[in-house]
Amino acid sequence: ARGRAVREPAVRPAHNLKAGTPDLASFPRAEWLKAYRRALTAAPNEAFGYGDPRGRVELRTVLAEYLARARGVYVRPERIVVCAGFVHGLMLMGQVLRNRGVRDVAVESYGLGLHAGLLTGAGLGIPVLPFDERGTRVEELAAGGAGPLGSAGAVLMTAAHQFPLGGALPPDRRAAVVDWARATGGFVLEDDYDGEFRYDRQPVGALQGLDPERVVYLGTASKSLAPGLRLAWMVLPESLVDEVAAAKGAVDWVSSAPDQLAFAEFLASGAYDRHVRAMRLRYRRRRDQLVAAVAEHSPETRVSGIAAGLHAVLALPPGTEQATLRAAAWNGLAVQGVNQFRRPTVPETLDGLVVGYATPPDSAWHSALEALRRILP
Repeated sequence: ARGRAVREPAVRPAHNLKAGTPDLASFPRAEWLKAYRRALTAAPNEAFGYGDPRGRVELRTVLAEYLARARGVYVRPERIVVCAGFVHGLMLMGQVLRNRGVRDVAVESYGLGLHAGLLTGAGLGIPVLPFDERGTRVEELAAGGAGPLGSAGAVLMTAAHQFPLGGALPPDRRAAVVDWARATGGFVLEDDYDGEFRYDRQPVGALQGLDPERVVYLGTASKSLAPGLRLAWMVLPESLVDEVAAAKGAVDWVSSAPDQLAFAEFLASGAYDRHVRAMRLRYRRRRDQLVAAVAEHSPETRVSGIAAGLHAVLALPPGTEQATLRAAAWNGLAVQGVNQFRRPTVPETLDGLVVGYATPPDSAWHSALEALRRILP
C-alpha cells in the first residue's frame, strides 16, 4: 500500500477480523473423531506405509464424486493429486510449469502476495491482468502479442469469488480465458478457495468444467474445515498428472495417510455436507449482521463482495485507508486494507477494508462488530 506503514500498538489485538480463516471454534471435533475411528478401524495395513504420491485412493475416489456433485468439476480419481494445502499445490505447479518452459504466469491485480512470491520463487514472471468494475479483464491475455501478457503460459485466477474484491468472473470472461488456454496451449490455475460458501443464489460452478484439459482445479479444506488439517487437492489435465506426481516425489511424504482416510470417511458419511450447510447458515447470518451494522452506523459506506465467501469489502473515502487501519490497531482490531493485496505494478488504489466475518468465535463476534463500528467514518 502507498503511504506510511500502519504503526500498530505493541499489544495483541483483542478482535480478529482478518480474512482467510474460518471459525476454528466450530471445527466438528466429535464428528471428525468418529470418522477417524471408523477410518482407522477399516484401514488396510499398507495404508501405514509409504504411500502413492497422488494420495490415498479412498480419498481421491470420494473427492471425485463430491467435486462433480458440489462444484461441477469433471474428474476421475486418477486425475486427483492430494497435497498439503493450496500453497503446496501451487509450489508443485510452479515447478512443473517452469520445467515445461513456461516463462510467465499471469496473476490478478489484487491477490495474496504469498502466492505471487511462490511463482517468482519458481523462476516465473508474473505479469498482471488489469481489472475494471466487472472484475478481472482477460482480453489483453487473449490478445497476446508483444505486451507484458503476451508470453504468459498460464494464469492464476480466483474465478468463482475473486480474492479479495469478491466478485465472480462474468460468463463471457470465463469463456474467453478458457478459449485463450485452448488456442495457446496454456493452463488456467483455478483457486477455488471458498466455492462452497455461496449465499444469495446457486453456487458459481468451477471454471474447470468448461475444459478439464486446460484448467487445473485447486481446492482445499482450509476454509470449510480448518487450515491446520493441511488437506487440499488438485484436479489435473491428463497431460499433467505424471509430472505433478513426479514433482511431489516418489512417496507421499507430506499428506498424512490417516488424515486422508478420515477425511474420506467424513465425506462419504455425509458429515462434510452437513457441516458445510451449517457453516453456510452461520456465516450468512454474520454477513447480514455486518451489513446491517455498517448500514446503521455508516450508511454511506458501501459493502461489496458479499454474495459468497467468508469476507466483505468496506469501501473507504480515497486516501483514508491507512488512517483507518491505524485507528483499528489502536482499538485492538486486526483487520486488513484492500491495498495490502494490490500488486505493486497496479497504479489504481481502491481504499477499503477487507473484513473477515468468519474468523471470530461466536463469543467474540458481537464485540468485534462493535470495535469495527467505532473505526468507520
